[in-house]
Amino acid sequence: MTDKPVTACVLIIGNEILSGRTQDANLSFLGRRLNEIGIRLTEARVIPDVEPVIVETLNWARARFDYVFTTGGIGPTHDDITSACVAKAFGIPLILHPEARARLEAHYPPGQFNEARRRMAHTPQGARLIDNPVSTAPGFQVENVFVMAGIPVIMQAMFDGIAHRLSGGKPLLSRSLTLALGEGRIAKQLGALQEIYPDVEMGSYPFNREGDIGTRLVLRATEAARLDAAALELDEIVKTLGAAAEWDLDLSPHKK
Repeated sequence: MTDKPVTACVLIIGNEILSGRTQDANLSFLGRRLNEIGIRLTEARVIPDVEPVIVETLNWARARFDYVFTTGGIGPTHDDITSACVAKAFGIPLILHPEARARLEAHYPPGQFNEARRRMAHTPQGARLIDNPVSTAPGFQVENVFVMAGIPVIMQAMFDGIAHRLSGGKPLLSRSLTLALGEGRIAKQLGALQEIYPDVEMGSYPFNREGDIGTRLVLRATEAARLDAAALELDEIVKTLGAAAEWDLDLSPHKK
């Protein structure tokens, strides 16, 4: 663990996401799991199955973040071009990976490991495989870039297999408060509190649930003492407003 913030970017690759035909379910999983390791997911982009876009975005991301995770585009069809794009971004050949080929040949019945399925055994030269315990076809790692499937159950299994390879900093702790007031009623006080605690992230998220208007306030920080101090002050502010409020479960700042 390091005291320096460790950052990550997720690239969600696929025309089907951009068209709305498929809803992404991977981002929330990665955000949660990375935070548990102490890695801050600070950016995510959804990009099409277009080679120049993938190559340019990947090169941009891998130079700016400690880790880059891609999802989608490593299947057997013509539009699954992520592997080739990663190879191009790094300037290395795309090869038929011997171990990936062996795994897939063993997985399919005799005669069914066809040319389309061979595409899934190609990786950039020197890539380290990411195991796929669900459907065998592996992902891979090149330097700080981890290339995984887009299907959520497969992506999640792949991530669980590489989590031990990742080195994080201090995880972000959080406190959440649900307030029966519109955020405009507490915006000024929250802004003032943020100035007092610049090291504590403060977010305000309004909601309307069947006519019940309210605000969810979320505080996040790496230092528990600072987080609790900010939460206690917020609790006092909310009391002065006289509105119903509830801290999430055992995350109340008063809980010992």
